[in-house]
This record gives sequence, C-alpha cells and structure tokens, in this order.
Amino acid sequence: MKFGTVPVQEALGAVLAHSVDLGQGRLRKGVVLTKDHIARLEAAGVHDVVVAALDADDVPENAAAQQLAQALVPDPAAACLRVTDAFTGRVNLLADGPGVAVLDVPALEALNRVHPMITLATVPPFAQMRAKGMVGTIKIISYAVPRAALEQACDIARASVRLARPVHATAGLIITEIPGGAGEKGRAAIEARVTALGMDMAEVRVIAHRQDALAVAIAGIRGDVILILTGSATSDDNDVGPAALRLAGGQVERFGMPVDPGNLLFLGHMADKPVIGLPGCARAPALNGADWVLSRVACGIHVSADDIAGMGIGGLLKEIPTRPQPRNPSPRTKKV
Repeated sequence: MKFGTVPVQEALGAVLAHSVDLGQGRLRKGVVLTKDHIARLEAAGVHDVVVAALDADDVPENAAAQQLAQALVPDPAAACLRVTDAFTGRVNLLADGPGVAVLDVPALEALNRVHPMITLATVPPFAQMRAKGMVGTIKIISYAVPRAALEQACDIARASVRLARPVHATAGLIITEIPGGAGEKGRAAIEARVTALGMDMAEVRVIAHRQDALAVAIAGIRGDVILILTGSATSDDNDVGPAALRLAGGQVERFGMPVDPGNLLFLGHMADKPVIGLPGCARAPALNGADWVLSRVACGIHVSADDIAGMGIGGLLKEIPTRPQPRNPSPRTKKV
C-alpha cells in the first residue's frame, strides 16, 4: 500500500485518507474515489489529496478484519460468540450469553506480532462475561494490509477465542452463624453472583457454626455447586469449613489463595459436586478472588491448586481502607 499526497487527477481508485470539505458537502475519509468524486474535488478547487493506494496483494481493511474474525471464530455458535459485521476495519466478538472467556494466549500474542496494522484486543483470560459483552475486538489499523501477513495471522490464531458457558444449572448455599456474627448478611450478593452466571439458587441453609452441623448440611444440600459462607473466617486448613467437608466425605483441594480480597477461600469437592468455601469479602458485591473461582467452576473449567497459586500475579484487586489493619495505613499526625 502506498500512502501520501497525490494530485487529484491521479487519485482515481485510491482510498481517501482524510475527509475533505467541498464547501457544499463533504467527502469522508475511507471512501474509494470515483470519477464523480474527482470531478467534485476539482470543482471545489482541491488540487491535492492524501490517499492510500492499494497494491495488488493488499486486502482492504473490512475484508481483512472479516477474514481474521472467521479464522479466530470459525464456528460462532459452537464458540458461543456473535461476530459483528466489519466497519472501518473493525469486527467485534460478543458473548452470546453469560460465561467465561477462554483464550489461547500464546496464539493471540503471536497474532499481534505478525504485522503492526493487524491487531486483536481481548478481555483477560477467564474474564467473566455477560450476554453481549465484548470478548475481543479486531482492528485493521491501516486501510489495507498485505495478504501474506493476513494469512499468516489467520493460520497462527485459528479457533483461539471462545466463550465457555455455564454447565452447572444450580447452586446451594450454606451459611453458618455465630452469636453476634454477620448472620445472613451477604446472601443477596452471593445469590446475585449465581444469577449472573445463568444459574438458579436451589437451596439456602442457615445453620450453627459447628463442624458436625456443617458436615450434615454439605452432604444433603441441593445444588450442582455447593457454596459455604462461614460466620467466622476460615483461619486454617483444619478450621470448621474444610474440616466439615472432610467429615462429610469430601476432599479439600486448596485452602488460601494469593488474591486480595479473597485470601480465605477454600476449594474442594463432595462426590461430583464442586465445593467453594467463600471468603468473608464475598458478602459484598465487589470483585474478589471467589468470583474468579466461581465463574470458572460454574462453566465446567477445572480449577486446580496450581491454578489458584497462579492467580497471585494480577491478584491485588483493591485496597480496603476500612479494614482494622489496612495494608497501607495512612500516617498518623503526631500530637504536640
């Protein structure tokens, strides 16, 4: 592609790079100049224009964006994505419902190294999506790109973007109480998280904060996923929550996560049901580590202890100044 200023008489068939005011009307950038356009430019006294002249092996921006989208998402229905029509070199990839973005990160990084004019921006891997949320946007920056570079990008990143939809339909929530504790505070926030993932809350049980009572509840509660919110924070792998899961016949995969807020989460399973011990911060609607785990579990994505360990980089989500011991206390003013 050749880009630059040319006499109007030599601009036929080129792409107008910058809009031109004709006095009466306007030619907008991106238009392919025809004989009629040339005549109007000459009548308006315009002698030179800035254009992009495509070479024989160039692919125009919209066609290039659409071709790359087809490579990234060859079967939109199977990928649970909606692919928009190309416009000004852009195609958006939209979630076809709630779910989690699943990305082949090495392939997508390689795509963005092929040619600086061929770009793809996405949400972070495993980001929780709502219906119609934008998972990614393809943008061809220039008016055209070399065909060879486009084909290379398509080959590298074929079928590299999809949305994992929830595979679990219901959840059961167990809340334990202690005297003077939070009680059912946070129930609405947790139910909202479940609903946002397209699931229903099958049952909520409120019980005493005792290991034996919790074990019975774990063994009997309805729901494809079991959520536990303890009245007292889980402080050890042998505390009431994890111990009750083991007593009920389940297993604990991991206690503690390097995400703040969300450190005091535990994850395990009871037979074939995932079990998530929620940290106290889950009582609030703000993003915390439990959201990262719950969304993946709901969508059938296995979360291992190693996966949780890897969440620490980028896991510092938000400072909470109302904590009794904030991580970055403000300096006290010395009295005189």
